[in-house]
Amino acid sequence: MKIWLNGELFAPEEARISVFDHGILVGDGVFETIKVVGGEPFALTRHLERLSRSATGLGLAAPDEDALRQGTLDVVAQAPEWPLGRIRITYTSGTGPLGSDRGSEGPTATIIAAEQKPFPATADVTVVPWPRNERGPLTGLKTTSYADNALALAYAKKRSGGEAIFGNLAGNLCEGTGSNVFVVRDGRLTTPPLSAGCLAGVTRALTLEWCGGEEEDLPLDDFYGVEEAFLTSTTRDVQPIRAVDGVVLPTAPGPVTRKAMETFAARAAEHIDP
Repeated sequence: MKIWLNGELFAPEEARISVFDHGILVGDGVFETIKVVGGEPFALTRHLERLSRSATGLGLAAPDEDALRQGTLDVVAQAPEWPLGRIRITYTSGTGPLGSDRGSEGPTATIIAAEQKPFPATADVTVVPWPRNERGPLTGLKTTSYADNALALAYAKKRSGGEAIFGNLAGNLCEGTGSNVFVVRDGRLTTPPLSAGCLAGVTRALTLEWCGGEEEDLPLDDFYGVEEAFLTSTTRDVQPIRAVDGVVLPTAPGPVTRKAMETFAARAAEHIDP
């Protein structure tokens, strides 16, 4: 297996980045996770486009999407034939001083691969006590500043949750640490709008396109009383939620969720780069 670093392939033990890289020092970078199925990256174009949006939103130079696309294909070609894999593209502002000021040597880009273990058939989720700031400067950007997500997921796992769920400052449902949330009420499928502060997930967008549904704010307190709910993410696809803070939902998967799972699986099998 090889690692792609700034345009070259290296053995894992030979790939090195500077300890002065701002991705390490201050979390000044963006990233994408891409599912690999049958030796092919799924929805690569959408992920590269979102990486560019995140980079420019962070004030970084736009990455070379063509180089990253080829780098991704090269890494996948060198990887073992896993049943399911994942690619991680990371793009930082590069080396810089010991502070928030950026350096001038240019960005660092890496592409690595790993096996992806399947998620459980259903998820129990835990609502965390810290809200997302839907008005913050990083809202909607997939940055490497993930400490709040790591803390939230650890909080959830201590309470037997497989994913942590955030509300926002307005008191509405927002997102998971690495997932978007869909709910069913009165037979209607909805998901929080991007204005709620959630990430514009690639799987979220495909679910809306392929399965229908509407963007609609949901008071966080109402999350416990929905008929059905599910998570979407690159590595989960559509995963039914069984319980919220120990409150078991009526069905998991319910009929709307099951239809979404079937539709997503069928369409994804037809289109590797939708």
